[in-house]
Amino acid sequence: MAVKELTGKLKNIVGKKGLMTAKSRTAYYRSGFRSGFGGALAVVFPNSLLELWQVLQICVEADCAIIMQATKTGLTEGSIPSGFDYDREVVIINITRIKKIILLDGGKQVIALPGSTLHELEQELKEINRAPHSVIGSTTIGATVVGGIANNAGGALCKRGSSYTELSLFAQVDEDRKLKLVNHLGIKNLGQTPEEIFNRLEKGDIPIDDLEGMDKAASDHEYQNRIRNTDAEFPNRYNADPSRLYDVSGSAGKVAAFAVRVDTYPLPEKKQVFYLGTNDPTDFGVLRKHILTNFKELPEMCEYMNRGIFDTANKYGKDVFLSIKHIGTKRLPKLYAIKSTLEYFFNKIPFLPKYLPDQFLYYLSRIFPQHLPKRLLDYRDQYEHYLILCMSDSGIEEARKYLKEEWSQSEDVSFFECEAHEQEAALLHRFAAAGAAIRYQNLHQRKTEEVLALDIALLGNDSDWVENLPPEIKSDLDLSLYYGHFMCHVFHHDYIFKKGTNLKEVKEKLLKSLDAKSAKYPAEHNVGHMYKADDTLRKFYEELDPTNTFNPGIGITNKKRRYGAP
Repeated sequence: MAVKELTGKLKNIVGKKGLMTAKSRTAYYRSGFRSGFGGALAVVFPNSLLELWQVLQICVEADCAIIMQATKTGLTEGSIPSGFDYDREVVIINITRIKKIILLDGGKQVIALPGSTLHELEQELKEINRAPHSVIGSTTIGATVVGGIANNAGGALCKRGSSYTELSLFAQVDEDRKLKLVNHLGIKNLGQTPEEIFNRLEKGDIPIDDLEGMDKAASDHEYQNRIRNTDAEFPNRYNADPSRLYDVSGSAGKVAAFAVRVDTYPLPEKKQVFYLGTNDPTDFGVLRKHILTNFKELPEMCEYMNRGIFDTANKYGKDVFLSIKHIGTKRLPKLYAIKSTLEYFFNKIPFLPKYLPDQFLYYLSRIFPQHLPKRLLDYRDQYEHYLILCMSDSGIEEARKYLKEEWSQSEDVSFFECEAHEQEAALLHRFAAAGAAIRYQNLHQRKTEEVLALDIALLGNDSDWVENLPPEIKSDLDLSLYYGHFMCHVFHHDYIFKKGTNLKEVKEKLLKSLDAKSAKYPAEHNVGHMYKADDTLRKFYEELDPTNTFNPGIGITNKKRRYGAP
């Protein structure tokens, strides 16, 4: 099919406003959140499930490579084209306009259409005193429910594990290059044809009597048992866990998701944050083992920070902290989109400094007074390592008793119970940490290389969880920042190296040391175009998409039709 004919057919489906072909307009959608860039013929914005289906049909008929895209919050370049060496035209299908959340059985489960965001789900569930499965760092910048499922995203919650469901509606291309709709939603009377199914879903009226599929999981039901196994010689959770690859779950865009059905959870009646400090990380290891093996109630979350990330987030994440506190999370996705768009255009102007919006926000934030409470700052001066331990309901007294009577009896450790403003500040500070390294590097481009970010899943029984870098790597370091989800042993390591450092060589050395510990990586952000998919994950991709139509090259696999097979 000729390019002109293809774009004409796409325009007939989505309208003039739903199709972008100019390189200047599509550039934003062809570039990753942190890194990555590639070529694409067009970006298409369907307005309904039916339009999405029709767009897919046209693209398959035209033998295009298809990249499914939501809000591009991923950090490993997985929702954009990678380079310009595809063997056919690439079409990006952005599904952010297709939004709807359907409550099932009084909200115990929901169906989310592909553009529905985690933040929208969280806000809707608040009305009925329930919460979504996931609270992840990118929730406030627009991450979608479907995106979380497709990447087995985890997040901060100790009780729920990676995003996962076996109940979904998706399209895939079979061995004969035929597009087919696969209905595993577990809903009776949904319809026989794609048109009937889409119409029923978009109406959203699904009575409890129509719910089936109760033998299928709409979340990771086994996770609490896994996280409690502190003797485990395997990670508690990571993206490519073979036991969590199922249809849309872990698919990384190798199918086109139309809807997912997921569990929700009752909100706790009470929460209490405990703030802990120590100079010896083994003290936190003792606490982790005790909580996971002895507490009846698991923490809601338990977040770790070292002094390096505390200081960096305090200085370079201040604007994020203040934005969430004073503007709220509702407006953040739109503000981040505006910032990214401005950044792209400003960076094209030679005489302007790169990342001008970042610089403006940083200097603007310095006008405001210190935003962190005194007790958090005091702990920063006194200790090198911190935990933000959030307990709920009966777990509050359980934690209070243990911390007072046992853990705090060790030397050079301490804790306090956060007051409301301290609780808010501690959690916001941890959130701001996620982007602080990027902000620092953007403002110090002349003396530093790009951020080398690793997210790592350590074994459940790994007591040596604080990384000790060899001297030859330390000598090139500008900053080394450690933070993460402590109970499940998923850590984020952000390294910023001095200008001139060979990042490729350093990364290879770091990954080899992780391999020696049997750690898994990436733990949360999926392989994208930055990490090699292991044999199990690669096989899963090929089974889902035997013709390599969707997201070719993901996991550093072959980009060609049928993976290069004759």
